[in-house]
Amino acid sequence: MLQFLAKRFGQSIILILIVTMITFFLMNLAPGGPSSMMRMDASAEERAALAEQYRLNDPVIIRYVHWLVDAVQGDLGLSLSTGESVTKRIMDRIPFTFQLTIWTIVVSVIIGIIFGIISAKNQNTWKDHMINFGSVIGLSIPSFWLAIMMILLFSVQLKWLPSSGAGGSIIEQFKSSIMPVAILSMATLPTIVRFTRSSMLEVISQNYIRTSRAKGLKEKTVIYSHALKNALIPVISVIGVLIPRLLGGAVIVESVFGWPGIGRLIVEASESRDYNLVMGVTVIVTIIVVLCNFIVDMIYSKVDPRVNNMG
Repeated sequence: MLQFLAKRFGQSIILILIVTMITFFLMNLAPGGPSSMMRMDASAEERAALAEQYRLNDPVIIRYVHWLVDAVQGDLGLSLSTGESVTKRIMDRIPFTFQLTIWTIVVSVIIGIIFGIISAKNQNTWKDHMINFGSVIGLSIPSFWLAIMMILLFSVQLKWLPSSGAGGSIIEQFKSSIMPVAILSMATLPTIVRFTRSSMLEVISQNYIRTSRAKGLKEKTVIYSHALKNALIPVISVIGVLIPRLLGGAVIVESVFGWPGIGRLIVEASESRDYNLVMGVTVIVTIIVVLCNFIVDMIYSKVDPRVNNMG
């Protein structure tokens, strides 16, 4: 197991380096580059000072090495738009994105497993067809359109939920997160339903399940005590795949609902061409995704020891 985890850790470090390198080079080689942050009316002396401060006269590879050395030491630089520490700006937003992500995973896993079991138990019946149809619809509807429709219904017409912001008290935050969580769940729930269904269909056709039924065990005992445990192994792995999708969807959802999370921050950083902030958010999000996948790998290796041999 230690060899398997060490291999995954090494792959994670390489992935983080590749992502930061690609992001840094794309931003610096894009039209305008970091020099676009200079004012049009800036004097020659001011331009020279800024170029010296941000090492714009150095080759791109040298600038990346300097940035990487500072980042390894925990210094992601200062935000070009506000002058604040990039790390501080990101840390102020992360709890809000975590709130949406955790609730979305909890809702998606619970409802997805229940619907997946119902679909597998009722294969090729109207229940199975309805659940599959709902999964296709959930994956097909654009999240920004659905978010706007929900705001019009629940905020404008019914006035049940706030249309934007995160609220102050716990109750207000809960009410403000209902619609964003619902939208994000629409993108992840169908995947869990389909994985649970296919895994359950495979497991309940195994010989030990038929033996359990032949012994006279109740159907609920067979499904929930014997089949479900093994059927959930692939579902655990797919959760790691869904985390990047959640963080990517948060960019749209947080922008529509005015949610003060990482997704909205990356939009603000891109619009203001705040290169230090874009790099900082990229690093933090990449580390979060890699860490979550690493944790999923650890859990998966515990649940299914066979992956240790395959690693």
